[in-house]
Amino acid sequence: MSAACALPGAFLAVRNMAMTSDAITHTVLLGIVLGFLITGDLNSPILIIGAGIVGVFTVWFTQTLDNTGLVDSDASNGLVFPVLFSVGVILITLCADSVHLDTDSVLLGELAFVPFDRLIVFGADLGAKSLYFSMLLFAQNLIFILVFYKELKFSSFDKTTAQIGGFHSNVLHYALVTCASVTAVVAFQWVGSVLVVAFMIAPPAAALLLTKRLSVVLALSCALGGISAVWGYKLAVSLDVSISGSMAVMTGIVFIIILIITNLKISINKKARSDIF
Repeated sequence: MSAACALPGAFLAVRNMAMTSDAITHTVLLGIVLGFLITGDLNSPILIIGAGIVGVFTVWFTQTLDNTGLVDSDASNGLVFPVLFSVGVILITLCADSVHLDTDSVLLGELAFVPFDRLIVFGADLGAKSLYFSMLLFAQNLIFILVFYKELKFSSFDKTTAQIGGFHSNVLHYALVTCASVTAVVAFQWVGSVLVVAFMIAPPAAALLLTKRLSVVLALSCALGGISAVWGYKLAVSLDVSISGSMAVMTGIVFIIILIITNLKISINKKARSDIF
């Protein structure tokens, strides 16, 4: 799951849209609730479709406010996602309080119960359902990035030139947002939106401190996310605390370690140059 989140997260970080991932992972609750109210089934694919639509709407609404020139991007995020998230919470309270759909599960998840949610096919137990969904999610995001890698790279670093060159930057932009939304809604029931944000942003941010080459950033993001997940789990077991919380904390610790190493390297290089001259 960490690698699946890190792939779209790397492009969000490169595009300076880190806070957008936070907004998306909260506002998808509204899409999930609306999908449940339509179908009455928590396992319906309509929930994912609804979450994707709300995620795209969140980005569109945020950018529309930003484009007015009256509100900056940070304020736009701060205005949009609390409203949409709160509407979702209100709808849960009014219409879905009798089902297992609550804000705690969306925000925090519960990884300790993941092994008990099994995938049963024709009476055969194939293992934890989350494992298969994680692999499918990773495959979906990886295929999307591999197919549109050149276009995503070009539009991420020079959107104006990409548009002149005939690339449909806005279409790719919203396709990327849709991937992030689908990732968030599939992951939320197991890891919670807090950990989704941590996996989407912290590993790519740390990778960008080590290299500016996009392909390496993508690989490092997946690796750092995996390291954070493993050591976060070990930390949770040793302290008997929340697994999701420990993994999120570990993503921050890994980022801080890399930040310190990068600063030391820069200081040493500056000192070496000053000694030469």
